[in-house]
Amino acid sequence: MELAGSLGDLGTIIPLSVALMLVTGLSVTTVLLTVGLFYLAAGLFFKLPIPVQPLKVVSAIAIAYPEKITVSIMAAAGISMGLILLLLAFTGLMDRLARFFSRPIIRGIQAGLGLILINKGIAYILNPQLFINQSSGAGYAEFLNPFIGLAGFIIALYLLTNRKFPAALILVTGGIAAGVLLGSLRGLEFALGPTPVHIQPLAPTDFSAALLLLVIPQIPLTLGNAVIGTTDACRTFFGRQQLPNRVSNRNFAISMGLANLGTGLLGGMPMCHGAGGLAAHYRFGARTGGANLIIGGIFLALALVFGKMGIALLASIPQGILGVLLLFAGLELTLLIRDVQTRTDYFITFLVAGIGLATTNMGVAFFIGILVQGLIKWRRIEI
Repeated sequence: MELAGSLGDLGTIIPLSVALMLVTGLSVTTVLLTVGLFYLAAGLFFKLPIPVQPLKVVSAIAIAYPEKITVSIMAAAGISMGLILLLLAFTGLMDRLARFFSRPIIRGIQAGLGLILINKGIAYILNPQLFINQSSGAGYAEFLNPFIGLAGFIIALYLLTNRKFPAALILVTGGIAAGVLLGSLRGLEFALGPTPVHIQPLAPTDFSAALLLLVIPQIPLTLGNAVIGTTDACRTFFGRQQLPNRVSNRNFAISMGLANLGTGLLGGMPMCHGAGGLAAHYRFGARTGGANLIIGGIFLALALVFGKMGIALLASIPQGILGVLLLFAGLELTLLIRDVQTRTDYFITFLVAGIGLATTNMGVAFFIGILVQGLIKWRRIEI
């Protein structure tokens, strides 16, 4: 089950990372190598299936505005985010900020992200385009990807608790096989070895642009989901008494801080942990850091051996299969609200989740949730 669970979060990391590499020109080997190393380090340190994901706000902005976001600005964003997280961790500010994230606020952020993942998963399943990097006029029937997605959903539902044939493993291997049979690698020249790794020269303007365009919009989501949300999800899934002492807000901030410093210096993709990724790994059977060693090793192999073909191999998974992985990860994350107890807490939770779903901006949802929660307590409003 660790092998299957290790593949559970591919529905998040593959679409964003492949899109970033295609749109921004990030080195395939650099991205896959840093993801693999971060997975290995997190698994060895935390002893749990801690996810590695692209920074979602940073990725979304970079994909949407490739003419503004250069590889140098992406590198500066990674370095800046790394320094900010390390500053918060080593000064103790991280734990002080955590006090603002009450259980209803955290559950609202998690539920909002879960709903966003469900929405995105369904969109991938219904997309008539079979592959992420599919060229126009590829000739596939429009119903093919939704059909594969529906079949994948039925298979995942049937195998969800099956230890002999783990759902995620069957979905991913079957998806790649189907993609190859349907011609995803057609016309691709077979080539082994890594792609070039370039250390980016950075200017002060790269850092100013990174802060304004990427880092500042990302910070609330990183603190709420990748740091505090991941810590809370670990306690919920594995039990507070069973957790290694290393699982804490401070250590997650340090982990991501060091990783982003490294990937920024190498010109890679800014990364984080996340409650949604943890839910995905857990949902498909991962329970230990061994899952990280498996998926980390896979990414290292793709980076160093198949770097020149790595993006094509990952992009061979049909969008319908990626959508199924996202859908189940979102459902698992949304179900965390089951420990919310009072009507007032449910009100705050669903308010934050609804705003997050409507705006896809968890920072806005967080701040509005804090204001409304404070107003309810101050005026002693009964819900």
